[in-house]
Amino acid sequence: MTGQAPLTREADATADPAQAPRWARVTALLLSVAGLLVSAYLTVEHYSSSTTLACPETGVVNCVKVTTSSYSTLVGVPVALLGLLFFAAMTLLCTPAAWRAPNPWVGRARLGGSVAGVVMVAYLVWAELFRIDAICLWCTVVHALTVALFAVLALAAALSPIDLT
Repeated sequence: MTGQAPLTREADATADPAQAPRWARVTALLLSVAGLLVSAYLTVEHYSSSTTLACPETGVVNCVKVTTSSYSTLVGVPVALLGLLFFAAMTLLCTPAAWRAPNPWVGRARLGGSVAGVVMVAYLVWAELFRIDAICLWCTVVHALTVALFAVLALAAALSPIDLT
């Protein structure tokens, strides 16, 4: 034995017991950055009116049909831009500094933001399946990243002590 303590769940967390497990913090940041990149691509595609989405334009999988439909904007704002703004905010909220923030509202904003993201995903999937009759593969990647981010953050919140202050 080298005198080191065995690796346990406690060793995975930082010295602050109120912190979420390290795996959750790292995973949340990686999911946020991935979502930021895909959303940036979709935003560029939206504003360039390009059809280089590398997605078939016929049948059920049809990115152009989805990204040019009336559901591709919300109150005049492109949904791709809303996704970019969402993931930019979530990336900031998932940085190491944000996880260490002593203000409990940072964690609440992180979890609340992920809930809002899942609600938006539910609306967009409904629109794709029941109004547009097409699915965008790039959008599906964003949807999956959003749901995964929510799952990680919800689990991290469940594993962390509750701060009622």
